Amino acid sequence: MDLTEPAQDDASLKGENNMYDYIIVGGGSAGCVLAARLTEDPDIRVALLEAGSVDTSAMIHCPAGLAVMAQTGQNNWKFDTIPQAGLGGRRGYQPCGKVLGGSSSVNAMIYIRGHRADYDHWAAQGNPGWSYDEVLPYFRRAEHNERGASAFHGSNGPLNVMDLRSPSRFGAMFIKAGEQAGFPGNRDFNGADQEGVGMYQVTHRAGERFSAAKAYLKPNLARPNLEVLTGAQAHRILLDGKRAVGVEFMQGRQLRQIKAQREVLLSSGALQSPKLLMLSGIGPQLHLEALGVASVHHLPGVGRNLHDHIDVVQVLDAPRATDLFGVSMTGVSRAIQGIFEWRNKRTGMLTTNFAEAGGFIKSQPGEHIPDLQLHFVIGKLINHGRTTSFGHGFSCHLCLLRPRSRGSVELASKDPMAAPLIDPNYLSDPDDMERMVRGFKLMRNLLAQPALSSLDGKELATCAAARSDAQIEQFIRDYADTIYHPAGSCRMGVGPMDVVDAQLRVHGIQGLRVVDASIMPRLVGGNTNAPVIMIAEKAADMIKWAQRTH
Repeated sequence: MDLTEPAQDDASLKGENNMYDYIIVGGGSAGCVLAARLTEDPDIRVALLEAGSVDTSAMIHCPAGLAVMAQTGQNNWKFDTIPQAGLGGRRGYQPCGKVLGGSSSVNAMIYIRGHRADYDHWAAQGNPGWSYDEVLPYFRRAEHNERGASAFHGSNGPLNVMDLRSPSRFGAMFIKAGEQAGFPGNRDFNGADQEGVGMYQVTHRAGERFSAAKAYLKPNLARPNLEVLTGAQAHRILLDGKRAVGVEFMQGRQLRQIKAQREVLLSSGALQSPKLLMLSGIGPQLHLEALGVASVHHLPGVGRNLHDHIDVVQVLDAPRATDLFGVSMTGVSRAIQGIFEWRNKRTGMLTTNFAEAGGFIKSQPGEHIPDLQLHFVIGKLINHGRTTSFGHGFSCHLCLLRPRSRGSVELASKDPMAAPLIDPNYLSDPDDMERMVRGFKLMRNLLAQPALSSLDGKELATCAAARSDAQIEQFIRDYADTIYHPAGSCRMGVGPMDVVDAQLRVHGIQGLRVVDASIMPRLVGGNTNAPVIMIAEKAADMIKWAQRTH
């Protein structure tokens, strides 16, 4: 194995042989899984390209460090959307991990799979092999759940899943408030039934974040058939006619090329996998030619069907509850104590993921499955944590699980270094807003229950003024944004606007697959990191099978 992150004046690749069996573009969750699983065969040579750096920052490994990374933008592409009509012309924020482990190195570490119906829907759209019963074995194979194995959970997989090591007292209060509001308690959102309120399990181990890089990549770095190249930003896929044969990328100051004998695997996420396809001439012909990109293969669905979990946060001041996270003399003193405890014992307040509890609820009784998700945060969360709010308080996210609104990812120019044009087209379908308004009222009612009243929380003025449906709708337009789950921009399916087939092979191009959240025909009802790891586990098996049969 060779892990290189060159200095600015030395970008040479190690060794003379730049031919690999597989090239993986993107060292995030899916890329780490693919690299680990494919190199289990010592005769298979794999290169993994990651535009970011090695995951050495303490802010990655300390769970509460996610708050610092949110403030500073460390290890993050820090994309923005184009102005969103549904958000009153505001630009939304689109953070994505730019480091080994990708977003699993910077996210809130919540382990959620989605609902059984999500995967059955994928299969029903013409994607055999993707029903819930067919993907469950891959979830179980990936997982080491510290609660032990069951019909729904694995105990021998690479990815450690556990209950929070040092949970705060507030999660239990939230759950009790949820039950008082009429929602059932639920100890396992990934079990037989998703509905209800409960504590989230997290991808931690021994008080540290356990990213996909830690789970899959780091234990296998010594393999001689794996080369990991960091600081390597892909510019285009190299094509020989309609076959992918390599990747061109910038590492340091040098433009380099490496070749793939078998396949190129794109795992750059829902915002960058379609971008790389289009830079390579694969995508909507008119769009590419308008930007001066030669069209190699007209595939109109590339970059279409983008959708995301739209989310709005209710924030409450609770100045007397100084054991909530907050900026104050007491808060700073507790944080300093927490640093020493975490460094010495890997316990205490800094093992939090902040969104310790939550739930899956229905916006109205007639819903077949939960259409909303709650994340209860033990601090005041404003502007993705990028805006400092003094004092103490708590927050609750309301997330729409299956939005009908669809948008796009397009090229801003043919410059590979330019950020893509990201248009989730939030709230363009009226049904999305109707569900959000109903959900907001349910969330407000939950937070007003007796179990939380001892905190004496008071809504921030901007939120408290929203009482009527029209005022709530305006509040949502003024403050809603992503909860970081873009998907669907290289949709799996058999229709004219689909990009990959059920084997994740790009339609019309040989030797090229997409393996990440962009292939989702429809977003799952929950956080997307566990599903992406499952997708990559399944893809690795499909790739191995294809190799054996040819």
